[in-house]
Amino acid sequence: MPLLIVLIGIIVLLILMIHFKINGLISLIVVSLFVGIMEGMPILKVTKSIYNGVGGQLSSIALIVAFGAMFSKMLDECGAGQRIAMTLVQKFGLKRIQWAMMITAFILGITMFYEPAFVLLIPIVYSISSKTKVPLIVAGFPMSVGLSVTQCFLPPHPGPTAVANMYNASVGKTLLLGIIIAIPAALIVGILFSKTKLVRNAKCSIPEGLTAERVFSDEEMPSFSSSLSIALVPVVLMAFNTFAEIILPKTSKILVYTAFFGDAPIALLIAVLISMIVLGIRRGKDSDEIMKSFSEGVKSVAMIILIIGAGGAFKQVIVDAGVANYIKNIVGSLNVSPLILAWSIAATLRICIGSATVSVNAAAGIVLPLLSLGNVNPELMVLATASGSCICSHVNDPGFWMFKEYFNMPLSDAFRTRSTYTTILSLCGLAGVLILNIFI
Repeated sequence: MPLLIVLIGIIVLLILMIHFKINGLISLIVVSLFVGIMEGMPILKVTKSIYNGVGGQLSSIALIVAFGAMFSKMLDECGAGQRIAMTLVQKFGLKRIQWAMMITAFILGITMFYEPAFVLLIPIVYSISSKTKVPLIVAGFPMSVGLSVTQCFLPPHPGPTAVANMYNASVGKTLLLGIIIAIPAALIVGILFSKTKLVRNAKCSIPEGLTAERVFSDEEMPSFSSSLSIALVPVVLMAFNTFAEIILPKTSKILVYTAFFGDAPIALLIAVLISMIVLGIRRGKDSDEIMKSFSEGVKSVAMIILIIGAGGAFKQVIVDAGVANYIKNIVGSLNVSPLILAWSIAATLRICIGSATVSVNAAAGIVLPLLSLGNVNPELMVLATASGSCICSHVNDPGFWMFKEYFNMPLSDAFRTRSTYTTILSLCGLAGVLILNIFI
């Protein structure tokens, strides 16, 4: 019965979001109330559970997403992202343009959200295609794949970071393992799959009258070394902390400092402060202009933050209602890998809901009890859940429409390219998780 109520709650969630087009935040809170009351929880306990879930979920996530948005905005408005892209194109040459765009998107995508990074890079793709004989899809497809890979697998992106918080997993270790999976996945999909007729024959063109983001002149952009070094600051800090935890003894005093500077919110804050000085003040921007940009960046992710919090509320209601223990008892008797189960639940929700953020949070709440079964690596559980949440992007996903419209594709070609490549990415992620599970 407890599972049936959760299932009904999920169905209600799907109906609210798909049929009635109700916002994910409202839908998740309504469903949380419904599930809690139907599970027999006192009304006041349900609301308290929701508040605790939101507060607990956003304890660090809010700062991560907010600082990430500020950092992305600074990279965008100073031309650092464009500098990285154009330099790689020059170094690789047009014959290896796919590698250039893949690496560029991967580097920027580690710290930037899919949407702003896509908008940042698409003018470069347009420029390459219009000034050379390289087809638009050839230059643009690996770029989109590179961004999708980082969005799916790597903290500090909201999905994996939120799940890592839920599972009490190390963000640094998740990032390290995620990179191990993300690199081959990007190569398989962004390079190998892009050479298939399915992608090459897709009809696309530069949309007429579409106003792209500003394209900077060479004099306006910062140097490649400063752009790249600043873009990688949070990654380096978190990765260094992870390696320190592995190499150094637990009694080492150095771990205190590496843990502090390698903490995701602190690492991003440091990156924001450095970007303010190097890419902002030193390049003639005043504080008011920089702060205005930061405010605009945070406004763009406000709903993402709230949806993550609502996902935490849903999770907490499931736990407080005793459903978690019920699931644990059932799953404990099944001969199914918790990793596969986590992936399957997240994938199902993603296909139905469309929102990776909503599906990954909802799935995490459902599979959370699996961690107490033992012999389950929490970082791999994060990646399994995140992999499931990126499967089969289609008409209920805003990213699908961004991809379709910027490439000016017929709907059928968008399905064949975008929906297919996200599905392959998801399967590559699951395969990578299962392989790593053998050795960890």
